[in-house]
Amino acid sequence: MEGSGMKKFTTIFLIVWILSISISFFWNFENEKKHHFNITMRSARSLFNELIFTREWNARHGGVYVPISKTTQPNPYLKDPDRDLRINKDLVLTKINPAFMTREISEITSKKEGVRFHITSLNPLNPHNKATEREEKALKAFHKGTKEVGFFLANAKNNSFFYMAPLITTQACLKCHKVQGYKEGDIRGGISVTIPSLEATIFGPLLIAHALVGVLGILGILLFGIKLDKAYSVLRRQAEMDVLTAIPNRRNFSKKIDEELNRGKRKNEPISLLFCDIDNFKEYNDTYGHSAGDRCLRSIAQTITTSLQRPGDFCARYGGEEFVVILPDTNGSGALITAEKILRNIRSLNILHKTSLPEPIITISIGIATVEQNMTTLSAEKFVNQADQALYMAKSAGKNRAIHHSSHHQS
Repeated sequence: MEGSGMKKFTTIFLIVWILSISISFFWNFENEKKHHFNITMRSARSLFNELIFTREWNARHGGVYVPISKTTQPNPYLKDPDRDLRINKDLVLTKINPAFMTREISEITSKKEGVRFHITSLNPLNPHNKATEREEKALKAFHKGTKEVGFFLANAKNNSFFYMAPLITTQACLKCHKVQGYKEGDIRGGISVTIPSLEATIFGPLLIAHALVGVLGILGILLFGIKLDKAYSVLRRQAEMDVLTAIPNRRNFSKKIDEELNRGKRKNEPISLLFCDIDNFKEYNDTYGHSAGDRCLRSIAQTITTSLQRPGDFCARYGGEEFVVILPDTNGSGALITAEKILRNIRSLNILHKTSLPEPIITISIGIATVEQNMTTLSAEKFVNQADQALYMAKSAGKNRAIHHSSHHQS
């Protein structure tokens, strides 16, 4: 019976371990894909912007002249009486406009780097600029308000990434395109960028790594059952950390606040709590997107953490855009000093938030609560509520400030 129970117990642990490894693999795989996508998207966007700047330079000069050669022939679609200029009997120059230059650059980058550019529109003058099916979909989306598109080409023979953004008419462009009825700010078409991708390399290493970990884990469970407890301890620690910001989560905070309140009562020491909330964060997400919002949360979490001086000070993510800070052995005045430091450090990040008022940068509001010496016992729930009420007052008072619950003093 004991042997059967142990076998069942071991089997349960084996199943849990295998499921954990599988979940970890798929979770990491999805995150790696997202990370790879973001990096590739930024690379493609950077190449696109570099090309736009080059085209802008060309357009501002009304085109540039280069010698006619076997590889560079006059552009038959450029209607310009000064398209070709004979300098002498051996030298004839032809004008290269931004569109022709884009095709020339694409030929070079395609051969050397595997990067292809394609300028296109829904009504191209040059047949070579006719939109492909995916480009046509992107162009129609741009006219509906989409800013850019990007995705991996799953069916391509070689792994590649497709990026496309609209071509906006600038003042320099009107020298040639005004006769077509375009105005500054109009979408004339778009430029697609196709770049090589190493997406397929993600799966193999992750699978091998998780397989090795899985096998070692199974052997450890079968041969060294005692190590299972250590594995659970690791998992418990991971469960108490916020994945996005890499700081303790709300569960960890709930445990910590009870410990610190009890310790403060035993030692008759004050304890303060800061309740921090990012100002206008929903608007920030709506304006800049959730990826930028995630980066903002990580920066705020790191800044709050580095603003704390003592080893005993504790910062956790409470949820959403809210953070909490526990300051053991700290009275109201000391807590206000720390809050002011956090406010300054957050502002010094200068994270652009153009829809935020009165300053177009990311700021936070802080509510402070303090349990002073010799006070009667206060529950963690009421303690948090006091800080939350002070936070509400800070928000109501105009945000970007700290207010203490008892004195309503603000900074």
